[in-house]
Amino acid sequence: MAKAPTAVKTASVLAFERKLATSDAVMYAGNWQGTGWEPIRLQEKAVRGTISNRLKNALVNDPVKLDAEIQKANLQRVDVAALPAEADTLQVRFTLRVLGNLSMPSVCNVRAYQDALQQVIEGYIAEHGFSTLAHRYATNLANGRFLWRNRIGAEKIEITVKKGSEAWTFNAHDYPLRDFTAQDEALQTLSREIEKGLRGESFVLLEVSANVLLGYGQEVFPSQELVLDSNSTKSRLLYQVDNVAGMHSQKIGNAVRTIDTWHPRVDELGAIAIEPYGSVTSRGIACRQPKEKMDFYTLLDNWVMKGQQPEVDQQHYVMAILIRGGVFGEKSE
Repeated sequence: MAKAPTAVKTASVLAFERKLATSDAVMYAGNWQGTGWEPIRLQEKAVRGTISNRLKNALVNDPVKLDAEIQKANLQRVDVAALPAEADTLQVRFTLRVLGNLSMPSVCNVRAYQDALQQVIEGYIAEHGFSTLAHRYATNLANGRFLWRNRIGAEKIEITVKKGSEAWTFNAHDYPLRDFTAQDEALQTLSREIEKGLRGESFVLLEVSANVLLGYGQEVFPSQELVLDSNSTKSRLLYQVDNVAGMHSQKIGNAVRTIDTWHPRVDELGAIAIEPYGSVTSRGIACRQPKEKMDFYTLLDNWVMKGQQPEVDQQHYVMAILIRGGVFGEKSE
């Protein structure tokens, strides 16, 4: 690949729109062999909990004070969602639109940088295409990763993906979460459709539906809303779409792009979501440290501005970040 001109400077304004556009997911209840699906509604519970948090040493070391503290009621008002008593299966539905034209940023204020970046992206597409990334995105649809907590302990999970008149059905338990080695005809066909969308060769809108056999009356887990109002009467607010329990599009999108097995801590953590610094907020760590030259910005700058092509795996990672979208301009010191 031709080396980028040394005079090229990073654009201070640079942004890419996301190429995997997910809708919110909505949740329905029914029976595994049934055809009638009813929306799941949120319910409110007011419960009297116990004091179970870690207490100060002054309380812990004094039995009398500890008894007095434990006697206090931990009153909570929370949202909950569950299957009805006569329903044993959760159904989650959402749509995924795949967009192309990756080589053209939505905003870039330095023409020379845009030309160099476009050359890098088009060179990657010519050499590798999107088959590797598309296969991983397809696998995350097939394995039901987007179900998050609703996936745990399910007896059966059946995923159906539709594109127009075509449809593919997957048994989610056949596809692992830690790697992307699974291969079969349906998965390969779905991967090719996603790749066509990323290449901009056709309009790709996928309708995804997951049936999860949990058991009669079992609790389900929509997205939890961030409580910004300190005067809120509820300590837990759940998300709903037109009074139907739902999951945020950001949460669905995060699951679909959980394909990074190229980071240094893969043996410990497995696949993580595509992020510029490899952030895993649930663990409070960044798997791609700039000092190790494994973060997105270091890899991109070396590739575009210095012509230093990363290893193939890291090339996939950089392109996955651009597919993810975001604002990547250089910050002033």
